Amino acid sequence: MRIIFAGTPEAAVPTLRALLSSSHEVALVITRPPARRGRGKTMYPSPVAEVATEFGVELLETTTLKTPDIAQRIEDVQADLGVVVAYGGLVPPNVLAMPVHGWVNLHFSDLPRWRGAAPVQWAIREGDATTASCVFNLEEGLDTGSVYSRVEVPIGHESAGELLSSMAKAGADQVLGVVDALAAGSATATPQPSEGVTHARRLEHVDGYVSFTHDAGYEDRVIRSVTPNPGAYTVLPGGARMKLDKATPVDRDDLAPGQLDVTKKQVTVGCTSGALVLGKVAPAGKSWMDAAAWARGARPSEDLRLGGELEGER
Repeated sequence: MRIIFAGTPEAAVPTLRALLSSSHEVALVITRPPARRGRGKTMYPSPVAEVATEFGVELLETTTLKTPDIAQRIEDVQADLGVVVAYGGLVPPNVLAMPVHGWVNLHFSDLPRWRGAAPVQWAIREGDATTASCVFNLEEGLDTGSVYSRVEVPIGHESAGELLSSMAKAGADQVLGVVDALAAGSATATPQPSEGVTHARRLEHVDGYVSFTHDAGYEDRVIRSVTPNPGAYTVLPGGARMKLDKATPVDRDDLAPGQLDVTKKQVTVGCTSGALVLGKVAPAGKSWMDAAAWARGARPSEDLRLGGELEGER
C-alpha cells in the first residue's frame, strides 16, 4: 500500500522504520518542524525527520494539517492509508477522508483508558498493573476510534521513558500487522466500550514535585511518571530545588516525611508510609550524581527535611 506516515518523537521511529523495511511504500512523512533541545539555541530536526532524510522519503515539516496548501499536498499523494504515531497535532476531517483506508493510530494505552497526550505517564502514576498498545481507526474524536489490534503490556518498575521505549519497539510489528491485514482486506475493528473512559492530560513541571507527604508507593509512581520528562524534583530547606531520578520504595516507617537516613552507600527519605531510597539526584546548577555522593558533599543535618507541601505545587 501507498502510505503517509505522521510522527515526531523517538517513539515513532520504530514504526516508521518497520514500514520503510516492508513491502509497502512510504510516500510521504509528516512531522513537526525542527526544535531546540536542552538549553541551546540550535534547532534540530525531529527523530522522524532524521529517518525520513536517511531513507530519502519526501518530508513535510508542519505544525498543522489544517491549511489548504498542506491539505492539497497530502491529497496529491493519493495514499491508500495514513499511519500516525505521536505526531503532536490533530488530523482534520477533510484530511482524514483522503486515504482510501483512512488513518490508523498507534496509541500507548488500553483504550478507552487514558485517551490523550500522556497515556504511559498516567498509567504509571495511577498505579495501573497493566496497560496496552492499541492500533485504532483515527476519527474526529480524541482517540475514540474502533480498535484493530490490542496487545496487553505489564507495568513493572519502569520509568515512563523506559516503558514508552519498549512499547514503541513492540508496537512497530503490531502496526505492520494491521497494515498488512488492511491491504489483504482481512482487518476487523472493534468499537471501544463506552465505560472506563479516562483522559491523560500532558504532565507539566509542577506534576513532578515530590513532597514526601504521601506514601512511598505514590511518591515512587510520581517520580517514574515524569522521568525523563518533565522530570521529578523536590526542595531543600530554603527552597533550592533538587532533581530526582528513579528511587526504590522500602518498607520502613521509622522516618518522618522528608527525614533523611544517610549512610556511606545510600540516602533514604521517609514518607507518610514507607520510605524511598534515592537513586541519582541533581542539585540546582549541578550534574547528576549518586544521592550518597550528594550527601557526602552537602552534609545534611539530622533535622533537615526534604519536600513538604508547597503553595502552588500539586
